[in-house]
Amino acid sequence: MHRRGFLAGVLSCPLCAQAVRAAEADWNYETPNKWGELDPAFKLCSIGREQSPIDLENAVPANIDRLVIEWEPQAFAIVNNGHTIQANAEPGGFLRIGEEKYELKQFHFHAPAEHALNGERAAMEVHFVHAQPGGKLAVVAAFLTAGGKNTAFSRIMKVAPAAEGEARLERPLNPRALAQKQGPLYRYEGSLTTPPCAEVVDWNIFAAPVRVARADIDAFRRIFPNNARPLQPINRRFLLRGK
Repeated sequence: MHRRGFLAGVLSCPLCAQAVRAAEADWNYETPNKWGELDPAFKLCSIGREQSPIDLENAVPANIDRLVIEWEPQAFAIVNNGHTIQANAEPGGFLRIGEEKYELKQFHFHAPAEHALNGERAAMEVHFVHAQPGGKLAVVAAFLTAGGKNTAFSRIMKVAPAAEGEARLERPLNPRALAQKQGPLYRYEGSLTTPPCAEVVDWNIFAAPVRVARADIDAFRRIFPNNARPLQPINRRFLLRGK
């Protein structure tokens, strides 16, 4: 599996053409400040005003719609696409936020965490990427910290390819094991954290971390020592924090 798998199936048109170009262009985490110069389709990476990730600080307390997560256990395809370890989802998993409904397309990992919480970055972060037919995205994110045992993450890292390629879990895995059931939640409008940096993402980030084994974090970082985009300015956006 080549790195086109990173966004395959995630973005519906009109963003699909940008997604293909992003997958084919030669971008990396060594020079994230140059992404906007690599391709005209990536210009938002440099000039966008609603970019992600951000530091989750000075949030406004608010009554926000709770997440209704309807993910199904699956024997996910586990892909090393050259930028992260990603689990590609079959159709049938959904996220509801108020009256909005999104379909789960994939989830993937970053080390260290891309978002910061009051200036501090956790060891890792998982992003569950959902899409609507028109191209709008909703991402549910959770911080991963060392100090526990998480069978789901251990199973993923056991089969994760060390080089670009694909493996498959032998039996279904419940992705809910990698996210909180509910709890305090940060919400803001932002972007993809990789090229083309499209500003079409409703971000939903659990405040409480999920604990995983240190050995599994180390295994991920042997493959990807640093695959986190630098923090971006919040500018005039609202950062909300719900109970």
